[in-house]
Amino acid sequence: MFSIFDITLLLNGFPIRKAKSDLDKIVALSAEEKKQFIENQKQTIVEYHLQNNAFYQNLVGSKNDIKWEDLPILNKSNLQSPLQNRLSKGYNSKNIYLNKTSGSSGEPFIFAKDKYTHALTWASNMYRFGWFGIDFNRSLQARFYGIPLDFIGYHKERFKDFLSKRYRFPVFDLSDQALEKVLKKFTHTKFDYLNGYTSSIVLFAKFLRKRNLILRDICPRLKVCMVTSEMLFEDDKILLETQFGIPIINEYGASELDLIAFESPQKEWRINSETLFVEILDKNNNPVPNGTEGKIVITSLFNKAHPFIRYDIGDIGILDEKSTLEKPILKKLIGRTNDVAILPSGKKSPGLTFYYVTKSIIEDDGNVKEFVIKQTKIDTFEIEYVSETELDLAQIQKIKDAISLYLEPNLDFKFIRKNNLERTARGKLKQFTSLL
Repeated sequence: MFSIFDITLLLNGFPIRKAKSDLDKIVALSAEEKKQFIENQKQTIVEYHLQNNAFYQNLVGSKNDIKWEDLPILNKSNLQSPLQNRLSKGYNSKNIYLNKTSGSSGEPFIFAKDKYTHALTWASNMYRFGWFGIDFNRSLQARFYGIPLDFIGYHKERFKDFLSKRYRFPVFDLSDQALEKVLKKFTHTKFDYLNGYTSSIVLFAKFLRKRNLILRDICPRLKVCMVTSEMLFEDDKILLETQFGIPIINEYGASELDLIAFESPQKEWRINSETLFVEILDKNNNPVPNGTEGKIVITSLFNKAHPFIRYDIGDIGILDEKSTLEKPILKKLIGRTNDVAILPSGKKSPGLTFYYVTKSIIEDDGNVKEFVIKQTKIDTFEIEYVSETELDLAQIQKIKDAISLYLEPNLDFKFIRKNNLERTARGKLKQFTSLL
């Protein structure tokens, strides 16, 4: 018998019952069976896209009997073209899951999953959250995320939260006054767990520390906190554990893929090897030994609507020395940090707030290739961007309107078009940087 969360997925065409059943079978495989499953699925997904996806055919070229290690590395710039040019045969806007990446790397694009693959993503989430006694159909989530602020988008998201047993705390304003309201909600709501952006949850913990409060004393039903989307540093983890009084679980994922790694009850950052294949490669695209840092390259083993094969996600990581093909363990993730913007009103907003601002300039024509945002003064920001054509006055006004809505009015934004953007020594863009 299905509960409301599962029913909602089914009504939207996502076969969650089959996805859960199939995932259970994969999880139950022996070590040798798991190795064979991964190799078979790698071959199957490559063959499928070579036969059914013109975009991937062009990327690979006319080579025959190509080996895995010779397949091209797919990067985000490859994907900044109209989505219809990247879909496989038989897929269109009516039979896919469609979304936009957050652009946290500074390279946004629109992506698709077939509906079975998206159901598998949810099954994967449910399986891993279940390690800590969390049931998506029954456990109430305190959600620290962004939310659209236009009337229709806002209420649509609130309704989805209701169906998903979530209460959302929008992260655009994390001032003390706003956090007082968050705290009050915890005093009379039986939340089971927290989930959301690392920086936002850390700011809430600092707020609690100033008041010498432990969250579980206020909300005794709390079991666990999962943080995502940004790096969790060890001192911040200690702060969260101290102020919340519950285990803090580190999550690493990507909307275009799935949960990539999830901290287990054994304190291992277990890589998802059920729906993904993760490689760590050097600058020449050769595998590095376990314990050595390299770029994280990921293959979605099931997505037939859109190829994510040997996809360079833009992060640097290290596999644990004891990591194996069937049980990969992420030792360390390098990067994915976001600063907090402090605004003239005293309002604090995490860097990921700019996802909701930059959504207004992400068009499906691939014009804006990359962007970074820098805070140079308390009221002054620069948007540096690379594009095929310069942003026109209407587009700039649209961005300014979004900034006023999501941040606050009367901020000064300068738009600077460039041929290329400055990267870190590791070749990664940081979307938001505060120079204050």
